[in-house]
Amino acid sequence: MRLAVAQIVSSADPAANLELIRDYAAQAKAAGAELVVFPEAAMRAFGHSLRDIAEPLDGPWADKVRSIARELEIVVAAGMFTPGKDGRVRNTLLVTGPGVDTSYDKVHLFDAFGFTESKTVDAGESPVTFEVNGTVFGLATCYDVRFPALFTANAKAGAQVNIVCASWGAGEGKAEQWDLLIRARALDSTTFVVACGQGDPETIGAGPAGSAPTGIGHSAVISPLGSALAALGGKPELAVVDIDPSSVDEIRAKLPVLTNARQF
Repeated sequence: MRLAVAQIVSSADPAANLELIRDYAAQAKAAGAELVVFPEAAMRAFGHSLRDIAEPLDGPWADKVRSIARELEIVVAAGMFTPGKDGRVRNTLLVTGPGVDTSYDKVHLFDAFGFTESKTVDAGESPVTFEVNGTVFGLATCYDVRFPALFTANAKAGAQVNIVCASWGAGEGKAEQWDLLIRARALDSTTFVVACGQGDPETIGAGPAGSAPTGIGHSAVISPLGSALAALGGKPELAVVDIDPSSVDEIRAKLPVLTNARQF
């Protein structure tokens, strides 16, 4: 399977961000990709109001993403915001395209490093998997990457690939933590990990928005044995990668961590 990672830098403007999605999805399709992954907060960058732009999954922003996916005949995964409870929003991943239309709400909220996501965001409750041409994918968002159980749950539900969409916060050691975590989650779950983060705003002349996690880049595709098949820097960029999902069964036969695991 050929897939693409679209490391973009979102702005405050949802319409402008749709054009980024259209542009990068078209590039991915031209390169032969079946699926293109965009970051968390592709609808609007963190550091700006979310409540006023949150829309349901059948709202106009999501429908425009569907139109792009339908027009290009490619599956698109992109981060958006949907209405939650008590005036909060949900941090949602929309996945749409040929034969697919599903979504995942971020389960683990980023109340760490001076940022309190739970003040404005309502947590999701359940893992989500989906299938594209016989390959099963699991979904995760940013802070979720620190919690191995979600990745192993996706794997036990049949996922050969885990997608992580992020807008990773900057700070001392954070890039090293991101790299360590995405590799570890691949090994924990013996899945490919497709980790797509927001690019670093400073690479396009836009500074970070206060304490908001606006992205550092370093998107990557990791093999089930923890090797990087692609690794990006900080600037906006598209990576196109071929993976072999059928290799997961062979790897799990040699390294059966999912079946060997004990519950305590």
